[in-house]
Amino acid sequence: MPQLTDEDVTQDTGATPAAPGAQAASGAHAAPGAPAEPAPAARPGTWMTPEEYGASRATLWTGAVVLVTDGDGRVLVQSVDYRPDRLLPGGAVDAGEAPAAAAAREVYEELGVEGRYPHGLAVDWIPADAPGMPPGMGFPGEILHVFDGGTWTRDRIDSVRLPAQEITGIHFAEPAELPALMDAGDARRALSALRARINGGGAALLEDGRPTTPTALDRLGVLRSRRIPLHGTWHPGPAPAHLTPRDPAGWLFAPDGRVLLLIARATGAAHLPPPTAGRTAGALPFGYRYADQGAHPRTAARLTALPPGPDPAYARLLATPEQVRELSDWGPAGHEELAAVHTARIHLSLPSPPRTPPTELPAEGCHW
Repeated sequence: MPQLTDEDVTQDTGATPAAPGAQAASGAHAAPGAPAEPAPAARPGTWMTPEEYGASRATLWTGAVVLVTDGDGRVLVQSVDYRPDRLLPGGAVDAGEAPAAAAAREVYEELGVEGRYPHGLAVDWIPADAPGMPPGMGFPGEILHVFDGGTWTRDRIDSVRLPAQEITGIHFAEPAELPALMDAGDARRALSALRARINGGGAALLEDGRPTTPTALDRLGVLRSRRIPLHGTWHPGPAPAHLTPRDPAGWLFAPDGRVLLLIARATGAAHLPPPTAGRTAGALPFGYRYADQGAHPRTAARLTALPPGPDPAYARLLATPEQVRELSDWGPAGHEELAAVHTARIHLSLPSPPRTPPTELPAEGCHW
């Protein structure tokens, strides 16, 4: 029903209101000699009949897709028999169906995997003139919901059963590969939804895949280039003297338990900073990665101050250790390094930080 305007409000006199637009001439149909009845007033302002209001509303399609990742942070995409590019699982919301219910139904129909997806990552408005829509389709525009399918284990991935037609295969793609595999709008939407998941600040509102309120991860374009791989094994303690040290990095903690993260402005790639990136206290070598025939040492320390940004090519963010891992390609040993990071955080008497969107630090530096 339309929302009433101020002009629609009248006093309740017990009389039946006149039909919309009715305007009788004064005295019409009055009995001879009887005083003329006052003409019923026409509805003023913006009042409409329910039929008129319904006809005035925009018509849009509604869709629901699900973003799923594997343990290495790669995104599940599927091949279909009716178009060359890849898609996230999902499809159209049926008449009278809730979007979350449609997401669960579509994943079951397409992949044979049962589940519930109550958490939204993004809601996207796709305009009627979006590129790639055939003219004969009569595409009116769409509201598309992106739900969080979570991280699937190897067993869950192995349980996928494809239907006899439509879905011809699935694979997990590095986030930076999505623009080459998907329609441009679909890739923007998937990456925006993935950043929203990493941010942890709630569902993002998108317009044709672009956030209406970009976060630091959106502004810096993280995940648009391949995450730097480091798939070596994790070892606690200082690196042995006989191993060549390579790319030493620091888990440098702010007082709230978040850590310093560098983002290359040119590529959006995420890096741990060197141990000397700021003034620190309580530094301890707590482990190293063995890869490429060398040791990649890790140092944990409490940040006390950051100098002015020494390199404008990098943005400096504070992020949770989990967010740092999700923006990195660390292979199977990633969970071991993350566990060691939290052990070091506890040793430094720092709190466990809640997941909030990463914060970009000012170029002039800061003190704690």
